[in-house]
Order: sequence, then C-alpha cells, then structure tokens
Amino acid sequence: MYPNRHPNPHQPGQPFKFTVAESCDRIKEEFSFLQAQYHNLKMECEKLAQEKTEMQRHYVMYYEMSYGLNVEMHKQTEIAKRLNAICAQVIPFLSQEHQQQVAAAVERAKQVTMAELNAIIGQQVQAQHLPHANPPAIPMPPHPASLQPPGIPVSCGSGLLALSSTFPGNPHLSGSLKEEKGEC
Repeated sequence: MYPNRHPNPHQPGQPFKFTVAESCDRIKEEFSFLQAQYHNLKMECEKLAQEKTEMQRHYVMYYEMSYGLNVEMHKQTEIAKRLNAICAQVIPFLSQEHQQQVAAAVERAKQVTMAELNAIIGQQVQAQHLPHANPPAIPMPPHPASLQPPGIPVSCGSGLLALSSTFPGNPHLSGSLKEEKGEC
C-alpha cells in the first residue's frame, strides 16, 4: 500500500546506532511522505466528489427530460385519440366519394415508416443548424403523414420530434416545449 516507504535500516546483527538528529530527520522524512500522501488522497477525494456532483446533476437533467418526454408522449397520444374520434364523427357526414378519400388519407397517414420519420427529423435538425435561416416563432406541427407508423404507438413519432427539440442547440424549440409542459 505504501510503495515509496523507506526500507527498514535495521539489519540483523547490526547494533542500533541512531543519534537524536538522525531520528528527527527520519521522522521528518516520514512525516513529509505521509503529508504528501495525505494531500494526494485529499485531492483525489475532492476530484471524486466533484465527479459525483456532476453525475448527480446529469442524472437529474436526464430524469427531468425523461419525465417531460413521457408527459409529452401521453399528451400526444390523447390528442391523437381525440382527433381520431372527431374524424370518426365527421366522416359519416361527407359524401361517399369524400368518405373514401378521407379514409384513404387516414390510412396513408398511419403508414409512416421509420425512414420517413428520420427524414423529417433530419430536415428539422438541418433547418436548426442553418445560420441564415430565421427560425419560426412557433414550431410547426408535424406533417399529418407522421401520425402513426404501424406497430409503433401514435406518440412515438411526435415523441421523437419533441426529443429533437429538447437539445440545447435550439432554444426556440426547447422554450416552446417548456411552455407546453407548463400547460399540462
């Protein structure tokens, strides 16, 4: 544990012949060694305490982001349910031709693939990184075609879109997400 500790000077068969000055010097050396070791351990402990604090801060940040995304996911799921109910109530009042068109459009909207979602997210990220582009004051809602891919809940697509707006690189979008959280 103490790799730099001085070897024991006493050899078997040698008489013990230390003067007071030599003993004091040895004590000083040992004290200096222990003091340096204490200082190193203290610095390492402070460094670990700082890392612990930083990890706790990250944990809280990720927890808050996870909670916010969960709330947003449930909110988007409820919105999709309500819109679906509204469509189901309104479609019977349309003419037969329009009913078929709307039904086909709704089915197309439900058939969104992950590639299409990734393209939409990529376009949003690219638009955020353009320095000459003026960001809109209010974020645009996702295209109706991104409502529900097969096998994935309705809220996942909008959750991915909301996730892209929570990164620090786009304050105008993360601000609108915070406003939405306040409304819930």
